[in-house]
Amino acid sequence: GKSPRPVHLRLILVSGKTQDFTFSPNDSATDIAKHVFENWPAGWEEEQVSSPSILRLIFQGRFLHGNVTLGALKLPPGRTTVMHLVARETLPEPNSHGQRNREKTTESNCCLLL
Repeated sequence: GKSPRPVHLRLILVSGKTQDFTFSPNDSATDIAKHVFENWPAGWEEEQVSSPSILRLIFQGRFLHGNVTLGALKLPPGRTTVMHLVARETLPEPNSHGQRNREKTTESNCCLLL
């Protein structure tokens, strides 16, 4: 069948820097975080994170959980959708299994640039 229309995302960092990316509607929030991590924009050195697993997307004020796809968000086609990209260890969700790597986050001061 037809290939799905690409989704244009503009990601905004806490610092205010932006970068445009193009994804497929089948891409999930986890896929996006991984792609951004692996194609980290040149101007974003100061915001570089150590792992894609702490990158979170915020859309219309809500955190996107990792398995949510762009297609599920019913975004307007052909337009650039703005999302915020933040580094957060854990999301407010019941099953936070990321506790065991808590202690090593203190040595990285990448995320105190507020």
